[in-house]
Amino acid sequence: MFRDLFNRQPNDKPFLISGPCSAETEDQVLDTCQRLAATGKVQALRAGIWKPRTKPGGFEGVGAKGLPWLKKASELTGLPVAVEVATAKHVEDCLHFGVDLLWVGARTTGNPFSVQEIANSLRGVEIPVLVKNPTHAELELWMGAVERLQGVGLKQVGLIHRGFASYGNTDFRNAPMWHLPIEMKRRLPHLPILNDPSHICGRRDTLFAVAQQALNLDFDGTMIESHRDPDNAWSDAKQQITPEVLGQLIHDLVWRHESTDKKEFVTALASLREQINQLDAEVMQLLGRRMGIAEKIGQYKKENDITILQTARWNEVLERSQRQGAQVGLTAGFVEQYLAAVHLESITRQNRVMEE
Repeated sequence: MFRDLFNRQPNDKPFLISGPCSAETEDQVLDTCQRLAATGKVQALRAGIWKPRTKPGGFEGVGAKGLPWLKKASELTGLPVAVEVATAKHVEDCLHFGVDLLWVGARTTGNPFSVQEIANSLRGVEIPVLVKNPTHAELELWMGAVERLQGVGLKQVGLIHRGFASYGNTDFRNAPMWHLPIEMKRRLPHLPILNDPSHICGRRDTLFAVAQQALNLDFDGTMIESHRDPDNAWSDAKQQITPEVLGQLIHDLVWRHESTDKKEFVTALASLREQINQLDAEVMQLLGRRMGIAEKIGQYKKENDITILQTARWNEVLERSQRQGAQVGLTAGFVEQYLAAVHLESITRQNRVMEE
């Protein structure tokens, strides 16, 4: 049933899962899902049945009584349905009502005991399972959850990138930190990965930009929350859109391909990549020379009983480099991250000199 997601071909269109953040009433689920199906853009339906809330007192989902609503939506539309699970009992209920796909939520992924409980309850069951990244940026936890599910024999396991909690972040509800899902794609190239712009953005006006960026990075599809009346949704109202708005959003996305057989493109790309290779080699040589000088500085500090960390000097380097970076089109954030890594390596080498 999920052949298009787990057996994708190079020219396949992105896979879209959509539906309300929460199943609220039977009428709301059926109306929303039928309108989504009418767009012709959706390959699977979703709805939250159990909703983990940060604090008690919020709407925590209707529970298992909402599963028959989803089953009926599937029968009416001919589309498969997906549900988030966090316990073995959730899995049992979903299997009983014929849910087609399960996903493990971000909070659950961060708890190996919970993931193992879910995995154990799925031993011997053939059902697709997607794993959202944990709330905090720890790649090994994400990897570990995948391995636990695969360890019980599940063959169809995929990923969902929904962003990461970030202190002081204001642009996103959960910062995308694109380098982390990119690294997961590198480690697990055979696993499909979807993007969840709803939880990354936390608001509807930026959904398109994030969904487009994910497609530009060759994600296999997206999961976007949709509600027939978003402003009056019982949970996450600000990030949901109507089925009709979603249909237009998907229509406007530019779908790109990982590769092409056009000779002129292949030739031009090879030439540009060779230039990148040469520049990377030069950068490595320069960094090596820089670290050699840092070690000499460490030796002078050792001989004169001077501390390794020189805050004023670090601020001077950072400010100067950000000015220079701006002149060649580099963002301040990139310059700061790059220099932080260089500075840490310099300190490590100088400390090694101090210990000799």
